[in-house]
Formats: sequence, structure tokens, C-alpha cells
Amino acid sequence: MDQDTFSELVRSGGMLEWAEYGGYRYGTPRAPVLDLLDRGIHVVLDIENDGARQVKRAYPSAVLVFLTPPSRDELERRLRSRGDTTEHDIERRLGVADEQILDARRHYDHLVVNDDLETAISRVLSILEAPAASDEDSDAFRTAGDAATTRSDTE
Repeated sequence: MDQDTFSELVRSGGMLEWAEYGGYRYGTPRAPVLDLLDRGIHVVLDIENDGARQVKRAYPSAVLVFLTPPSRDELERRLRSRGDTTEHDIERRLGVADEQILDARRHYDHLVVNDDLETAISRVLSILEAPAASDEDSDAFRTAGDAATTRSDTE
């Protein structure tokens, strides 16, 4: 979407979460998430830590799962094996990953080590199979408004 539409969704509370990363803004519109939750469907968001904290504020019973590589060396190996990442970007991404992993230990409900894909999937599925959030909890998305979607520069 264009920047004006994005900004208006942020201002109006239409974004469940949003963040700026690498000079670009990313976010999750609130309405499609509500629709899925109303139908009893789990919602999995692939978001960064600022967005995850916004979701948790708006929806305290949301379960935050952080997928982490087995080691920094393995993450570096994975980045290099892609063959499409510059040395500068690899170093930058490793630094960001270090910060995100430390932050995740404080804010996420589960850390899942992605050492073996099938095992990691199994662990995440077992987390998803826990009892679903109540209807009262999904109301938090509707009433959180701008407070849940506006990032603080102090975070």
C-alpha cells in the first residue's frame, strides 16, 4: 500500500502492529486478524520484536513465539549460503539478530530453536495446540485503538 494509506491506518488504529525496518515500514492490518480470530482460527504473524510487543499490549493473551537459530555461527552460515547478501548486510543483520534474541528472552513466551526444521515445526504446533484465547481477549484488538499501534521512541 502507499505511504499515505499506511500512515492513515496507523493513525486510525487500523494496524494491529507496525514497525520500521531497514528504511521500510511493515505492519499487520487489524481487520483481517479479527476476522480470523472471530472464526476461531489461529493467527500466526511473522513480525519483529517491536510489533510483537504491540500485539502483546493489545492482546495480552497472545502467545509470542520467537524462532531462533541454534547459534550465531549457524545464522551467519545461513546468511552467507543465500549468496544474495552483501558483507555489510550480513554484519548488520547479525548485529540486529543479537539484539533481537536478547530482547526476545525478556518479552516472548516461548523461544524455539530452529536447529532442525521438522522439530521446530513440531514445537510451534504444540504451542498452537494449547487452548485458544477467549472471545473477551479478542475484544482487546477492537478496543486497543491507537495505543496499541503507535510505537514509542523510548522502546
